[in-house]
Amino acid sequence: MTRSVPPSPLRHSIRLNLTRPMQYLALLAYVGFLAFPLVFLATAALKTPGELQSASGGILPATLYLGNLESALTKVNLLGALGNSLGVASASTVVVIAIALPAAYAISRARARLKGVAFAWILISQMFPFILIVIPLFLLLTSFGLVNSLAGLTLVYSVWCLPFALWMLQGHLAHVPLEVEEAGAIDGAGRLRVLSSIVLPLLVPGIVATSLFTFITAYSDFFFALVTIRDERLQTLPLALARFVGAEGVVQLGPLAAASLIATVPSLLFFALIQRRLSSGLLAGAIKG
Repeated sequence: MTRSVPPSPLRHSIRLNLTRPMQYLALLAYVGFLAFPLVFLATAALKTPGELQSASGGILPATLYLGNLESALTKVNLLGALGNSLGVASASTVVVIAIALPAAYAISRARARLKGVAFAWILISQMFPFILIVIPLFLLLTSFGLVNSLAGLTLVYSVWCLPFALWMLQGHLAHVPLEVEEAGAIDGAGRLRVLSSIVLPLLVPGIVATSLFTFITAYSDFFFALVTIRDERLQTLPLALARFVGAEGVVQLGPLAAASLIATVPSLLFFALIQRRLSSGLLAGAIKG
């Protein structure tokens, strides 16, 4: 039999020295690819109209031009639309989590037949495209007097995001063993104490991820807001951004880039906050597990 010769320490160190720079280079290229849209928005928002129309212009603006930011804030009620979007998205997130959390717990601990029926309903509800539910949705909101209202839009977003939120939370609850709850019950803790002190801390990563999904979905939606909102004072950010596109398809690129940049800042801040909570929740769950 022939023996396999182990690699020498010198060859191993050379391989590590060559592999690590390639990994950093690939990571840097990926980060640059992800950051390119944001960089493009920032540079386009600071360019003059002449630079934006010029085909020979560079990536960076020749001079810092703040007229696009002024146009974005004055031509449409951008700050009001920002407040409406933040309010609707936050309210939808609270409603979805408040309903989905106990419902997901009940589904995860239910019998196999009931669990199968619940999963079938969740999957079927996600198969319907937007266009099929527009007319029934509009008639239903009209009958309840919720057309052209932020409360009606919040209700629409909550119903639309609820099935997927149930799916996400149920998946996280499936990884919480029943033995953990039984151990808490043996120690004398009641049902509510077990859920609040044992199960809920382990679900922090799932709750954070579900909240992020619901918030971003409600914050960036255009279709449902277009159907339900008519008053300019109640318009959300996607509707306000659409006003920078003329009737003939002429795009005001500079103001649109500035408005899009302003609209992106709250979601980035929210994600940064959620990311810290998600990391701490993962560590807490690992320690308690």
